Amino acid sequence: MVFGQVVIGPPGSGKTTYCNGMSQFLKLIGRKVAVINLDPANDALPYECAVNVEDLIKLSDVMMEHSLGPNGGLVYCMDYLEKNIDWLQSKLEPLLKDHYLLFDFPGQVELFFLHSNAKAVIMKLIKKLNLRLTAVHLVDAHLCSDPGKYVSALLLSLSTMLHLELPHVNVLSKIDLIENYGRLAFNLDFYTDVQDLSYLQHHLDQDPRSAKYRKLTKELCDVIEDYSLVNFTTLDIQDKESVGNLVKLIDKTNGYIFAGIEASAVEFSKIAVGPLDWDYYRVAAVQEKYMKDDENFDQND
Repeated sequence: MVFGQVVIGPPGSGKTTYCNGMSQFLKLIGRKVAVINLDPANDALPYECAVNVEDLIKLSDVMMEHSLGPNGGLVYCMDYLEKNIDWLQSKLEPLLKDHYLLFDFPGQVELFFLHSNAKAVIMKLIKKLNLRLTAVHLVDAHLCSDPGKYVSALLLSLSTMLHLELPHVNVLSKIDLIENYGRLAFNLDFYTDVQDLSYLQHHLDQDPRSAKYRKLTKELCDVIEDYSLVNFTTLDIQDKESVGNLVKLIDKTNGYIFAGIEASAVEFSKIAVGPLDWDYYRVAAVQEKYMKDDENFDQND
């Protein structure tokens, strides 16, 4: 089994910075990491990518050749990638033996809650390569300072979760900068746990633009609460402890912490519902031993 993350989120939410910082942290704790850039518009990468979709197709070329804007061009690129999934599969196969995968996707949100191309790419890779992936959905923490934007972020997160149908972690990124946008109306726990959204209504009514859509906002909040799926964890990508806590959460969602562990279903359940207090250094060592045992078994066979 190969584990990894599908990194998504709106433009400016910090996806590329996240992939750079996350890859460095994972290497620090003993994992071999491969970053796969699937954003055909991302031509200034701060990290060394193992696979770059720009070797297959570039957004600038698509826009020029087909007279498309950036949004239409990205949809075309994802469709082209889906039709050439064998190219991506062949690039990934040499990495499957011992690498943890980070997929850096474009920031066009329509690709992940409306169009089917990006989802089709992910699902084909999961099926063909036996991947265990978690969607890491980044949302800029500054949206919490504006009730209307926060509700929009909740709707986007919910729509993306339902559309992708993957293990999913919603992240408030750049949490270290949140105070730069003014004092929050509520404690941070209110925004991460997505508590009673009716409390937001009073603050929305203070804005004449929002008050006009009071009934619509209430109905949208009711939809979010009825599903009761969305919550957030926080991230400061420059803080090792913050990144470490996120890694532990992701490793529980994609099953990384269970690989190489022989236990009963009851023991697995205890790990799954338990606190995030396991030692990722120890788990990395268990993973390495498990892979070596597999290699020895194959050689003896």
